[in-house]
Amino acid sequence: MLLQRRSEMRRTELLQEIRKMRFEEAYGGWEAGRLTQAEAASLLGVCERTFRRYLARYEASGMEGLIDRRLEQVSQRKAPVDEVLALTEKYRRRHEGWSAKHFYAWYRKDGGTRSYTWVKSRLQEEELVPKAKARGVHRKRRERAPWPGLRIHQDGSRHEWVPGQQWDLIVTMDDATNEHYSMFFVAEEGTRSSFQGVKDVIESRGLFSSFYSDRGSHYWHTPEAGGKVDKQNLTQFGQALQRLGIERIAAYSPEARGRSERMFRTHQERLPRELALAGITDMVAANRYLAETYRPTFNAEFMQPAMEEGSAFVGWIGGPLEDILAERFERTVGHDNCVRFEGRTLQIPADRHRCHYVKTKVAVLRRIDGSLALFHGPRKLADYEADGRLRSPEWKAVA
Repeated sequence: MLLQRRSEMRRTELLQEIRKMRFEEAYGGWEAGRLTQAEAASLLGVCERTFRRYLARYEASGMEGLIDRRLEQVSQRKAPVDEVLALTEKYRRRHEGWSAKHFYAWYRKDGGTRSYTWVKSRLQEEELVPKAKARGVHRKRRERAPWPGLRIHQDGSRHEWVPGQQWDLIVTMDDATNEHYSMFFVAEEGTRSSFQGVKDVIESRGLFSSFYSDRGSHYWHTPEAGGKVDKQNLTQFGQALQRLGIERIAAYSPEARGRSERMFRTHQERLPRELALAGITDMVAANRYLAETYRPTFNAEFMQPAMEEGSAFVGWIGGPLEDILAERFERTVGHDNCVRFEGRTLQIPADRHRCHYVKTKVAVLRRIDGSLALFHGPRKLADYEADGRLRSPEWKAVA
């Protein structure tokens, strides 16, 4: 900081000397008759009226009269040195490596009153944060959806969110407003994590119109690598969204998912530092921090108003979501009224509708939490724990 102040002083003195030299040249030319007042003023980069003022000052006080005293004065709005030092010391002590924008959000949270540009400039002056590189070639931006609920994005990012551990962060967000409706960590992205993100949106806001994602294997079947998706041969996730009447849209390049890509860069920059600051190292605590602290703060900072008033969300009235956002597998009931499923034996309890279900086609549902259910058409036959144990009727009533 001190070296920069000295550099600024040297630059001010240099400008004053250059100004004097140019005036001497212009004044000499005008006095000798080689230059008119207009030409002398043009040489100095001022108008004729200003040149005449310079003449009056010079004749009254000599070269001292030409010094611009404003260049030597300290601005009344200039921040005290102590404030600047406190800001940079706080950054070095607790926020080293944070971006200027991320640090500014915490600066305002702690009661800071300066503008973002001021904070960023002070950090850049001390070389604590780098200056941004020049932007690349011009690209045409895809317009956002006009209303919330018209198009929902979902994507995942694998990263070392805490030291020594790689987790997947699953984010489900609105294209119209950038609002994050769901954020959580999982060991590995897949069908269940995608179901959970959609379930969070529907339970909090309602049913949405369309779903936008990459061509991950749990979202789409892609016959040829890098080719078009198969919209007829649906994945488990695709079947569930079809049952909900939600349109699916596939992205064919990282640029097509530009907002998601930029958003994840921000999360990768901020989240590890915030989790470290909070002393969090396990997934349960990290997910709690996401829900209670990080996501509300992120939405408050990055949400944008929709282009038009209104909403495409509609209330959900279609029954338990856990039985719709679930993987479905067809099985045939054996002679013992049992269904075999992935090494488990699911016993169908007796009911008043049929004497038995031998040789009947039934659907096995695997829910987000790993629990199972048996359906015969639209009717549920029984619920099971993840290990195949029959759940009690009391659970069925609560669910």
